[in-house]
Amino acid sequence: MPVIYFDYAATTPVCPQAVDAVVDALAHFGNPSSRYPLGREAAQRVKSHRETVARALGCTPQEVYFTSCGTEGNNWAIRRGVELNRRRGRHIITTAIEHAAVLETCHDLERQGYEVTYLKPDRQGRIDPQDLSAALRPDTALVSMMLVNNEVGSVLPVAQCVKLVKACDKSILFHCDAVQGFLKVPYSMASLGADFVSVSGHKIGAPKGIGALMVKKGVRLTPFFTGGGQENGMRSGTEATAQIAGFAAAVEATMAQAHRLQRTAAIKEYTLQRLREAIPQLEIITAGDAPHICAVTLPGYKSEVVVRVLGDAGVCISSGSACHKGKPSHVFAALGLPKPWLDGALRLSFSPASTREEAEALVSALKQAADTLFTTLS
Repeated sequence: MPVIYFDYAATTPVCPQAVDAVVDALAHFGNPSSRYPLGREAAQRVKSHRETVARALGCTPQEVYFTSCGTEGNNWAIRRGVELNRRRGRHIITTAIEHAAVLETCHDLERQGYEVTYLKPDRQGRIDPQDLSAALRPDTALVSMMLVNNEVGSVLPVAQCVKLVKACDKSILFHCDAVQGFLKVPYSMASLGADFVSVSGHKIGAPKGIGALMVKKGVRLTPFFTGGGQENGMRSGTEATAQIAGFAAAVEATMAQAHRLQRTAAIKEYTLQRLREAIPQLEIITAGDAPHICAVTLPGYKSEVVVRVLGDAGVCISSGSACHKGKPSHVFAALGLPKPWLDGALRLSFSPASTREEAEALVSALKQAADTLFTTLS
């Protein structure tokens, strides 16, 4: 059975270029910390890969530190950021629609005595910068705001909010979880202005287990891991050379795709149009600002049942972030949706490789599920 995949926000297929890069790196197995030629060759490769990722991020290679994933980058920036700014205060500002990697970190810090303000979104999942301005306090140490919401596709006004925060006090640190925005919406580190930016490889065709944290020059972040002093003393542990190579290759392959954002947006728009035409019960929660994510609902249905039925038919969609593992989505709840809408909420996410034929298969499967399940769930 062919797989029809519309869950690219959860993960992406590893692109052929990344596969080749990983295999090649596994053959060149030297430890970058070793002093002999095999080790020096590995170190040079890592240096080159770092430069590739830095170009994509719009920063210097010295500002890029490889991590295992976006979750690690988020934890490192937030936990060490508030520690760095502990003399300023113990107040954190974030949004109610952040990824669990940010929210659970903030919840843990609350248990340690920090106070966290959670900014609420509007009905489309957008955050008003004026709400952030009103939340700032003399003891605010750090602000964490994602670039693209992973469940509804809203693009948050990070650059505007960074300017607002820094105008209030330059010492307030600003972290941005850009995992869903990296190479999906146009931005650079210079345009965002954040002190910390987290990204992940498996959202752009790289293997799982690799990401990066950008730390702005001049910010004295302390290490999250200690040991042998790799990553310029900032993240100890032998470098994951194969994953790093795959990450850099995926970055290059993605950037080489002309009009990728336009193609993705076009197939999303086509899919939403066809869903509206074919399934009268379906409602659009939000078309999403980002080109690759939108959210719909079948009010009165159970999204987990719909996801399972479509999965059995070879069509992959989700009821929210893969990290929820079947639990209700805090993002959809934060939008203030009516309960029937909340129960039937579904996320669709796309790539430049998504086709109209796949969209038609999705529409057909979702229509059949709606027609079949209606009498059971109404």
